Amino acid sequence: DASDEEVERRVQIRTTRQERFTSPDAPTLWAVLDEAVVRRPLGGREVMRDQIRHLIEVSELPNVTLQIVPFGAGGHAAAGGPFTILRFAEPGLSDVVYLEQLTSALYLDKPTDVDTYMRAMNNLCITAERPDETARYLTRVLNEL
Repeated sequence: DASDEEVERRVQIRTTRQERFTSPDAPTLWAVLDEAVVRRPLGGREVMRDQIRHLIEVSELPNVTLQIVPFGAGGHAAAGGPFTILRFAEPGLSDVVYLEQLTSALYLDKPTDVDTYMRAMNNLCITAERPDETARYLTRVLNEL
């Protein structure tokens, strides 16, 4: 139900965020995606193919680690929904967990909450395909489309 202006604003924000990962002072990103992200058909075959090609390119950036949790792994630590752990270079800043919701967002900074999500992330990384297998994995998915 978003207006055209709101859709354009959101697209611009996401585009700017993507560009940030290829800049000279790019942040580090470690993302673990459920296989459903690359299998659920959205936007048609060509859009899906373009998205997977983009993920392959991004996975090869030196500051990006991308892993896929295959369906065959069964349930996993993030089955309850997506989350982001924000870590800061400044020593005085604590880690923060970001939970995006449909109409709002939550930021969790209590050490016990952050520790719970950090354990979930560690478990996801162990459950997922190895990062050095991501491009091959995504290429197989691309060839199946």
